[in-house]
Amino acid sequence: MSASELPGKEANVLKGHEGAVLAARFNGDGNYCLSCGKDRTIRLWNPHRGIHIKTYKAHGREVRDVHVTPDNSKLCSCGGDRQIFYWDVATGRVIRKFRGHDGEVNAVKFNEYASVVVSAGYDRSLRAWDCRSHSTEPIQIIDTFLDTVMSVCLTKTEIIGGSVDGTVRTFDIRMGRETSDDLGQPVNCISMSNDGNCILASCLDSTLRLLDRSTGELLQEYKGHTCKSFKMDCCLTNTDAYVTGGSEDGTIFFWDLVDASVVSKFRAHASVVTSVSYHPKDNCMITSSVDGTVRVWKT
Repeated sequence: MSASELPGKEANVLKGHEGAVLAARFNGDGNYCLSCGKDRTIRLWNPHRGIHIKTYKAHGREVRDVHVTPDNSKLCSCGGDRQIFYWDVATGRVIRKFRGHDGEVNAVKFNEYASVVVSAGYDRSLRAWDCRSHSTEPIQIIDTFLDTVMSVCLTKTEIIGGSVDGTVRTFDIRMGRETSDDLGQPVNCISMSNDGNCILASCLDSTLRLLDRSTGELLQEYKGHTCKSFKMDCCLTNTDAYVTGGSEDGTIFFWDLVDASVVSKFRAHASVVTSVSYHPKDNCMITSSVDGTVRVWKT
């Protein structure tokens, strides 16, 4: 894929949220997307046709993150009300609420079997919840972080958390072992490469850092954007050839993975870009912003 094939043309604008959109995520096959925000709602869209499908309301405060199961039947969400909500997608019903975080919750992810949700919180902990059990207690609490946990990634056997304490910590669930990589700057988002070999970490010194997962080696740094005071997503394109992320001035950047040069940048939003999500197969991405919109970008 050449840089000319990167998305940069606005295909659709998804409007409906009142106030800042805090996250936007493609589903597993990229046919749909979910957004959530300050207006306490989650919205389901067909981004390719620009159609709003459903709104999910139950949160008492802003919704900071949302994730959908591989079969599209359930979703999980979290935010300012300290709870993790587990929803039925079709009916819009809340199946369960998981309580236990001692502060606002920043991020949620399902495991690949959709049986467990892992959440990252202001209370410096990662917590794992069993979706199939009727217990509201977490099945695991990881509380070795020294500050807010902002972001979480999962593999088959590991939970990976990124924290304001400057670390990316990996917990091998089967071995009960923790490894910690200290980046020396507050981490506000982590994302895994599609081949599973690297972690991309967005830090609050306006730098994205690429780590080798097996050695913890810092492979590359990506700069040019502004990221000092907001939680902003970062991710790799679906071929792992480019790194992408937003900026506090509304710009989207694409960097070459290997040499870290800026290969493309464009003004996507009128305000802070909160979220980027890249399509699993096509050259397409969605972005969200404090400006209240989700935008769909194609080539």
